[in-house]
Amino acid sequence: MAGDLKAANADHLDAFISRARRRPGDHVVLDLSEVPFMAQTGLRVLLNVRALTRRHGGDLHLAALQESPARLLTTTGARPVLTVHHSVEAAILAAPHVSQAPRSGS
Repeated sequence: MAGDLKAANADHLDAFISRARRRPGDHVVLDLSEVPFMAQTGLRVLLNVRALTRRHGGDLHLAALQESPARLLTTTGARPVLTVHHSVEAAILAAPHVSQAPRSGS
């Protein structure tokens, strides 16, 4: 992902994740290294995606959070609920079955 995660694009992320999650037990890794800002709407999408993946035996792994999104997770109390890794590589290693995201135009 790249750019701000806010109300204007939260639905697009939700739809993208729904397409990317292929099988029960899949884990989803989101690289947030290029997301400088996250609104509460974006956080709500992440929490919904986490709930969906966990219901199907997987999990959501967030990687490489920038300062502002990390602060939002802390101030809202969502940080202990979400699985956060310092890098994409660490997130992939921690996630046993990572869904391959569909390519643009797929």
